[in-house]
Amino acid sequence: MADRDIQSSPTILSEQLTRRGFIKGAAIVGATLGAAPLAAACGDDSPGSSPSASTGEEPKRGGTLRVGILGGSSKDTLDPNKAMSMTDQAFQYCLAEGLLGFTPDLKLENRLAEEVTPNTDATEWTVRLKADLVWQDGAPITADDVVFTLQRILDPKAPMEGASTLPGLTVNGVTKVDARTVKLTLEQPNAMLAEGLANRTCMMVPVGFDEKAKPVLCGPFKLKSFLPGQQAVFEPFKDFWRGSPYVDELTLIEFADPAARVNALLGGSVDAIAELPAGQQQAVMGASGFEQLSAKSGAWVPFCMRIDQKPFDDVRVRQAFRLIVDRQQMLENAYAGIGWIGNDIYSPFDPGYPADLLQRTQDLEQAKSLLKQAGYDNDLTLTLFSSDGISPRAVAAAQVFAEQAKGAGVTVNVNKVDPGLFYGDKYLSYTFSMDIWNARGYLLQAMQGSTPDALYNECHWEHPEWYSLVTEAVRTGDEATRNDLVRQAATIEFNEGGYIIPGFTNTLDAYSSKLGGVIQDDGSGIPLARYRLDTVYFK
Repeated sequence: MADRDIQSSPTILSEQLTRRGFIKGAAIVGATLGAAPLAAACGDDSPGSSPSASTGEEPKRGGTLRVGILGGSSKDTLDPNKAMSMTDQAFQYCLAEGLLGFTPDLKLENRLAEEVTPNTDATEWTVRLKADLVWQDGAPITADDVVFTLQRILDPKAPMEGASTLPGLTVNGVTKVDARTVKLTLEQPNAMLAEGLANRTCMMVPVGFDEKAKPVLCGPFKLKSFLPGQQAVFEPFKDFWRGSPYVDELTLIEFADPAARVNALLGGSVDAIAELPAGQQQAVMGASGFEQLSAKSGAWVPFCMRIDQKPFDDVRVRQAFRLIVDRQQMLENAYAGIGWIGNDIYSPFDPGYPADLLQRTQDLEQAKSLLKQAGYDNDLTLTLFSSDGISPRAVAAAQVFAEQAKGAGVTVNVNKVDPGLFYGDKYLSYTFSMDIWNARGYLLQAMQGSTPDALYNECHWEHPEWYSLVTEAVRTGDEATRNDLVRQAATIEFNEGGYIIPGFTNTLDAYSSKLGGVIQDDGSGIPLARYRLDTVYFK
């Protein structure tokens, strides 16, 4: 397809979601990318940056903020380019910052960058840093740091997760122009590069960054101490580009047991918790002195079928498994009704999402027929791997699916894996498993989880026609054409893909009423408004 001019200014058109970013990334939906630079958005000009804007109260400074987060393990990392688990993400958002990012309502905004400008066919992008930015040790942030970070991510010998969001860009394509300017020269057009740079996996690190040393980054908080699998303690970074956080100290405390996290909040051991289990929502909200943060999300907790292994190498089995699910029952029983029904396609806020497809519903007789055609006549048994490390609701959803599968003559044994092990060495090897993802636009999600070279191709999905459509869409600047290509690609996944996506989960968090400045984030699905804790203060 011929290259197209890119004509309008970048605008994110979405809502919310979560994991690896729900865990695997940042919330992104669709965008139209323009030749004009992104307008700088910082300080009070950035939506949600002023905690007093909606309440009229003056934020106070001081105090120690204690937040209970999902438990990690001894493998927790503070490297922002390697953060994978939800625990790692919490640390990442406190410590690091990117060139670009997203406002709470998912508009693309400049962070460290003053502007990010493409040429007319999106084969060359210019990144210019804001003036007078510094690292947490006082050293200036320069173009050398941008070059180092991007080349680190793109290293062909050991590409990091962020590389999948920057198609067309190679190590040799990243060059310094002057102290504040970097040129990105692509091997092919990429109209989505700004969204890729805004992904949390592309946050900046200084030249010579050593993941084994105490990190010196440029996020809102500086690290004081860190005990992997237990807690991290931070102090405010007073020269943060958006302004110094309000609290004197922040402690993120890890809880492997969701109930223990809730009890810590109710008992006053923490001031806020991420990921309030839906089943304990009433217990928290029934007590006095607590508030709930509920955000409609495009986050999804899929069932993942490996299409390269039996029984899922037969598309009829995949279709049958999708017909097994009673989506409304799963939403009510596993998620306490907190969420909304899905149709086995991710990125529901993408402007190219094929919303006109017939909603898939449970049909056990058709499922039995398809399984019989594939050679399985009431004799299919397999293991479903799930974990509390995916989501507080994942294991319950697995159990609901196992019960529903009996109606189609399928025996599903749920293997509950320890949270510290699920995303270990065996991750991506499971034949049938679950996972969790934040909301993204369709193309960026595909590049992270569905293309043949994606780091997290958990379904081992490979489909030449689909891949050709995705590749063409990434290179297409015309939004209407790109959206049509997305619709075609998503329809192929709807018919033949390896994901079962019963629904999308609302993000639930809870916090003490004594806190102010807590931001609502109705898009990403990442807890506590993507851990935007620099705006939080004690009333």
